[in-house]
Amino acid sequence: MAVRLTTAQDFSTLIDKYDTWMFDCDGVIWRGDHMIEGVIDVLRMLRGRNKKIVFVTNNASKSRKSYKTKFDQLGVPVSVDEIYGSAYAAAVYLSSVLKLPKSKKAYVVGMQGLEEELAEEGISYIGGTDPADNTLIPFSLADFTPDPDVAAVVCGLDTSINYTKLSKAFQHLLKNEGCHFVATNGDSTFPSAHGLLPGAGAIWAPLQSATGRDPVCTGKPSTIMLDCIKAKIDYDPKRTIIVGDRLDTDILFGQRGGLSTLLVLTGITSEAEIYGPNPSRIIPDFVARSLGDLRVLLGQPN
Repeated sequence: MAVRLTTAQDFSTLIDKYDTWMFDCDGVIWRGDHMIEGVIDVLRMLRGRNKKIVFVTNNASKSRKSYKTKFDQLGVPVSVDEIYGSAYAAAVYLSSVLKLPKSKKAYVVGMQGLEEELAEEGISYIGGTDPADNTLIPFSLADFTPDPDVAAVVCGLDTSINYTKLSKAFQHLLKNEGCHFVATNGDSTFPSAHGLLPGAGAIWAPLQSATGRDPVCTGKPSTIMLDCIKAKIDYDPKRTIIVGDRLDTDILFGQRGGLSTLLVLTGITSEAEIYGPNPSRIIPDFVARSLGDLRVLLGQPN
């Protein structure tokens, strides 16, 4: 049974127990472009107590540098090295695990953030934000020949998804021998400031259906994301906790990595999924209404 945290003593004990704090962003730190109340105070308090802070997001629409800009705009001091996104994990997977030859390239179904991370890792790419792929002109196979140098199709969140992109990605997967199918994450939805929207998993699902292939997902709950963090940050899993709003990504990610887990109820998961008559099989160690509730330790109301 997940422990429900409500009192100042609950939160004080929690903070004393963990040295490294990993945070999801959407639904935990902010919703859309709005900070969740009290979170800035809590992050400042954790830093003041010399806690190591890491932000781990499945949102692949932004690169780590772009996320740094968003943090800055919202008044949260962070360094790029504290940010780990699924777009970054996908790029590292292509460069360091698959060791994609320099002569090869990726076809991108995704946004500028994914392109920026691929470029940082020295991966050539086509598609993505290319105007030729963001078109209302109906796609025709008569006018298209797959690029033989495309060795991977990489899919992330794409708010400009269209039939042309899906068709080109499908053709590369179908006709380029050994073409890898990589997805930044499998999130079916993500929380915006005004409610839920389709996530990256909903973008690549048509390709999964058409090809009969499952992509390699590099974001949470995949251990690929954790490997990226381990390569850069020294931490003790027994003294590390991840704070998230989704059971099937954040909490499962923590469990697979041997971390403790704290679910907050400001994003996707509802309280009924934990304490209701038909609870989820994925149960966090702790549950709190909001990350901002920890500011009770500063003498502020939660």
